[in-house]
Amino acid sequence: MIETIVFDVGETLVRDDRYWAAWADWLGFPRHTISALVGAVVTRGCDNADALRLLKPGIDLRAAYAAREAAGRGEYLDETDLYDDVRPALGALRELGVRVVIAGNQTARAGELLRGLDLPADLVVTSGEWGAAKPQPAFFTRVLEVAQAGPHATLYVGDHPQNDLFPAKDAGLLTAHLRRGPWGHWWADQPDVVAAADWRIDSLTQLATIVSG
Repeated sequence: MIETIVFDVGETLVRDDRYWAAWADWLGFPRHTISALVGAVVTRGCDNADALRLLKPGIDLRAAYAAREAAGRGEYLDETDLYDDVRPALGALRELGVRVVIAGNQTARAGELLRGLDLPADLVVTSGEWGAAKPQPAFFTRVLEVAQAGPHATLYVGDHPQNDLFPAKDAGLLTAHLRRGPWGHWWADQPDVVAAADWRIDSLTQLATIVSG
């Protein structure tokens, strides 16, 4: 029985369009260039930040992030960044009595912005607030602490095999791989992804049926 569902953020709940467009504008490159490079690093199984390192070899990402914030061009999220199925899906799960947790690889600032959207969730936390990031086991240890349920009653939902699916499975959690975003689509049919996913979904609204079934 699933008691808690924990959600990744980027390309699970939130579109990454604004994120990458903001970096392209800040670094002075066309947006299509950074989109193409993101696609390239996805197919190579690399860290998405490698797209920025290809644009600016030797870039200090922490310093660049701080400079953007200081210039008033830092992180921003609003309702338009959410995928259309997010509020209906999370609301339906809470009506079913499921504990809903949002926990992804984001900054502390992103955590503030997400909580400002007042999503139907019991808890919103980020790796920046925890000091541990996926795929580190410490991140999933924290996930289990806040889930308030055992690993076999906790489902982690995400699009990224290396950051979401495999480490969650290694931590003993149930897993749902979401076919969404570049990572979710490109790796969806790989044998190791298929084998590791307890469920494979195309929409968050399918989760209510999984819980009820």
